[in-house]
Formats: sequence, C-alpha cells, structure tokens
Amino acid sequence: MFSKILIANRGEIAVRIIKTCRRLGIKTVVVYSEADADSMAVEMADEAVFIGGAPASESYLVADKIVDAVRQTGAEAVHPGFGFLSENAGFARRLAAEGIVFIGPNPKAIEAMGDKIESKKFAARAGVSTVPGHVGEIDDTAHAIKIAEEIGYPVMIKASAGGGGKGIRVAWTRKDVEEGFPAVRAEAKSSFGDDRIFIEKFIESPRHVEIQVLGDKHGNVVHLFERECSIQRRNQKVIEEAPSPLLDEKTRKAMGEQAVALAQAVGYDSAGTVEFVAGQDRSFFFLEMNTRLQVEHPVTELITGVDLVEQMIRVAAGEPLAFGQKDLKINGWAMESRIYAEDPYRGFLPSIGRLVRYSPPEEGAVGAAVVRNDAGVREGDEISMFYDPMISKLSTWGKSRDAAIDAMGRALEDFHIEGLGHNIPFLAAVMDQPRFRSGKISTNYIKDEFPEGFQGLPPTEAQLDLMGAVALAMHRVLTRRAAPDLLRDDWVVVAGHNQRAVRVTASNGDFTVEGDGRTGRLENVDWRPGQPVFRGRYDGVDFSVTVKPAAEGFIIRHRATTLHVLVLTPRSAELHQKLPPKKAADTSKMVLSPMPGLVVSIDVAQGQEVKTGEIVAVLEAMKMQNILRAERDGVIKTVNVKSGDSVAADEVLVEFA
Repeated sequence: MFSKILIANRGEIAVRIIKTCRRLGIKTVVVYSEADADSMAVEMADEAVFIGGAPASESYLVADKIVDAVRQTGAEAVHPGFGFLSENAGFARRLAAEGIVFIGPNPKAIEAMGDKIESKKFAARAGVSTVPGHVGEIDDTAHAIKIAEEIGYPVMIKASAGGGGKGIRVAWTRKDVEEGFPAVRAEAKSSFGDDRIFIEKFIESPRHVEIQVLGDKHGNVVHLFERECSIQRRNQKVIEEAPSPLLDEKTRKAMGEQAVALAQAVGYDSAGTVEFVAGQDRSFFFLEMNTRLQVEHPVTELITGVDLVEQMIRVAAGEPLAFGQKDLKINGWAMESRIYAEDPYRGFLPSIGRLVRYSPPEEGAVGAAVVRNDAGVREGDEISMFYDPMISKLSTWGKSRDAAIDAMGRALEDFHIEGLGHNIPFLAAVMDQPRFRSGKISTNYIKDEFPEGFQGLPPTEAQLDLMGAVALAMHRVLTRRAAPDLLRDDWVVVAGHNQRAVRVTASNGDFTVEGDGRTGRLENVDWRPGQPVFRGRYDGVDFSVTVKPAAEGFIIRHRATTLHVLVLTPRSAELHQKLPPKKAADTSKMVLSPMPGLVVSIDVAQGQEVKTGEIVAVLEAMKMQNILRAERDGVIKTVNVKSGDSVAADEVLVEFA
C-alpha cells in the first residue's frame, strides 16, 4: 500500500479522496492553482503545492507541474480524480516513465476506451451495438455539415476528449451545425486541450443508463450495477440515481455482462463507467466509456457499500479484488442531486460569487434514511469562473426509491445557500413532481416539464397554510420585541395572490392558526430574528423554509415555491388591495449579460441593422460558451463592451435605437 498520494485535482473530488486516504492511513498532497490557494482541499491535505495561474491550462492541465510536485513531496502515486488529466493516456505514460503510479487504468485502456472516437471503433470491432454515427475526425464546419446530413438530423456534436457535459451540442438543422460545431471545438480546446470532434445520431426521448465497472491487474472485472442519469440540462447530469427505475433483472444482467465483457477485452484495471443510451423499451446501445471515477459514484457506493476510491488505490497498488460478482448485491435506493452555482430562473446560467452563507444538511442517519454531502467548499469560499460551477453533491439513501426521494426532498429543504444563484429550488421541484416519482423519465425531462424555463412551482394549499403560519409566527416574535401593545389575534395573511383571514393563538412557543374552515398547528419553532432559515413542525410534519424580511412581510421559500407573504390587520388588507401594481423596468432595447463571464466576441457594430435571432455576442463562463441572440429587429445604437472584457450579470452589452 502507498504511504503518500498526490491528488492532481481540486474541489469536492480532492476532498473526497483525502477522506478515504485518511481512513486508510495514507498521507496526501494536493496541488492548487492561484484561485484555490485558500480552498478546503488545501486545508485538509497533509501537504500542498502551488502549480500556477487560475486557468486550468496554466495549472491542473500541465503535466510537468504535476510531476514536479510529486518529486518535491516524495509521493508514490497520483490520483487524478475526474476531468483535467484523468483520461489522458500521455499523462499516465509520463508518470510510469518517471516511476510514479497512476491511480487509474493502464494507458492502453485509456486510449482504447477513454477517447470517444477510438472507443466507438473498438466497440464496433468487439461486436457491441453502438449508436449510428461518424466515428472519424472532422476537419471543419463544412465537413461537419456533410456528415450531419448523411446521418440525418437530429445529430449530436461531441468533443472526442469530452466529459462532464462540456463540448456537446444537439443540432436539429444545418444552421445548428454551422453555429454549434465551432462552439464545441472551442469548448473542447479550452476544457480538454483537444479539439477533435465527432458526430453521431441523436436518439430522441432516450434514457442515460451507465454501468460501474471495476477491474484489477490480475484479470478480474466486476460490475457494481447501474446508475440512471437521465435528468440533464445542457447535456450535463443534474440528478442521478441507483439502481435505474427502467431496468428489470434481465436487462440489468445483460447490460452488466456487456460492460464487463468490454472492460475485459480492453484489459481494464481500475474503476470506470460504461455508458449506454437506452430506449423506453429497455433496448440499449453503447455510448462511450469513461476511464475514470465518475462524479456520481456516491450513489453506487450507497447501494453497494463499496468505497470506489479505496478500490482504485488498492488496485493501483497491485492488490486483487477482494470480492467477486456474486458477492455484490443492491441494497436499497440512492439519489444524488448536484448543487450548482447557477440560476435556474434564468436558463440555468452560471452564477459565480462568494458563499456568504453555506449551511448543508447534517450528514449520517436520519431516521431510516442516510444523508451524504460531498463538498469542497465552506462558508465564505468563492465559486470561481475558471472551473465547473458545482458547489456540492447531495446524496440520500432509502430502503425504496420513494424513501430516497422523500429523504432528498427534506435534505434539500435543509440546504441553505446565500451569495449567489443556486439550483436547489429546481432540484426540489423535480423531487415533488409526479412524473419523476413515477420513474417515467428521459433526457428530455427538463425540456418537457419546463418548456418555458423554470419559474418555480405554484403553491399547494398545504404550502399556503404552512407559509402563512410561518409568517404569522415571525411577525408575532418581532412585534412582541418591538411593539408588544400591537399584539392581536386576528390577522389577514396575503400570500402571493391568495388572501386569508385567520385567528392565531400562541401557547408555550407553539401556534394554532384557524381560518376558512382550516386549522393548523405550528410546533417546535426554531427561529430568532435575523436567522435565514425557519425550522419547525407543521401538523406533525418537520419542515424548513428560507426567510428574509420584505416590505410589510417576508419572502419565504419552501422547496420550489417562493412567495411574498404579508401579515396585515383587516383594515390594512383592505387598503392594500387598492394599491396599483408595480411596473417592471423596460429592458426591451437592451442586450444584458445573463451571467458574469468573459466576452468571447461581439458580432454587431454601432449602426448595424439586426434581425431577430441573429447572434449579438458570445460569452464564456465556467468553460461553457453561450450565444446571445437579438430578441427583436432593430438598429444597434451602442456597443458597450469588446472581446476580452469581463462582464457582470445584467451588465448592458448592446443597446438598440
């Protein structure tokens, strides 16, 4: 076994690897960029080595700097985590030449399976069913258009070295290829240092199901069952689960055996994932193999009890697998929600900034369920524009799928973040949707369920009662402190467009609310003025809501529902109805930056006539390129930025006359 391991990565996966190494008694070294100098991983590791500037191309992607760090610290092996150099065969060979162990598969397996183009060729030769497409390299946009039209639309344009949802576009028309091919190539170069692209047929209403495999250096290969990763946005996974609600035992066995056979054929000797695109009829096709640890590995660990990081380390040290296929069983169900720094109300655009408040739910056993949160951040840390916008991975385990979903819903309620946009309300919405709970999902889920974009969910009657009770309790606490003479029992609660006259009685910190023939009881109240989270029990059910003061009331969010809740006297409520509605500011003549980022290009000039749908600018944030289009016909009055500028969210880029 190794005595010291260097982790060539950052963020939550670096922290994840450190935790396993600590349990095994292995010392750790992390490398870090300028942006990560004060990171949680640097704090936790036994040693840390600075390797360069914030852009990955100046730090985490520079093999020479990683090797130098190994030499400085005397580490015996390198764990690459995922992304960066994790699927780079040249890096694995370089380490071997230097006498350093690579904690991952051998370079030949990486070359055969890690490259999206080569893996498809290998799979075809091995007789594995693959998605129809062009598996050779593509020269330029004209070549891409020719191939796309030969395959037939829709097609998927993908980076050969891609992963993590980056370097992918779906093209439905020739115009989509014209715009998408250069964007994917640019993203591939920026994220992976490899701009090779391939094109394959895009299967409509598919499901994304993958098999976790694990091999050793003695010819043993097993699979640890499947994960379903069909809930995606911008081709990046958002919610994963294990096992899959799609598969029956026959399909699970067939898919697992095919994944193992493929891994054995290539001499695979580490943890890896064989990905399949599956039809609703349980047909499946080989998609690609990721020759590394996957982001979503926690759900597999929760249902099997196997620490995949530990197994990778043991295999790299030459140990044979201590278990066979017959020893592995599925126990219960697990869910993972990726907590991203992004704004779901604005098309899931990245939202960088500082974590002014970061309060995740408690980990461990919660009743019959289990909560796990893989994170690499703390309160006060900054989410940088240079890397993936993930904040953490929240996982729950339950005895059944419904139990795991219920546990996730409660855990999301207890997760509080301030300082930047985040997708917790969206994740909560999915957990509460009947279609998701039924298991009838596909990679089109978000587009199908939120065709006009995510704007939260309307309140249920139970939520109106709950939020009203919370507002009344907070109002009473604040009134008792500031003006106890104004305490009374009869109030009108205005929640959104709903108004309800109620009577409140308080006893020993508990509250009873009566009105419109309904009675609710609020107990176990845990809130003091200034706290951003209100916890309690309403009608026997524990809950958490986020709260902040607003004019005459409070902004309260429960799961995916946010309301401005007012607590008024009957006379004030009568007058309130007479107030005119507030008019929104007119921004129809402006093109605003939807997120903080870097201006890649400005495609219009002052005085230029522009038609609806034409490209105005291209922004890059979190390694993703975002095309901004004109939403109206008009003439450009002013252009306020230029290529290379850094811009803030809502900054005016271009104005129309």
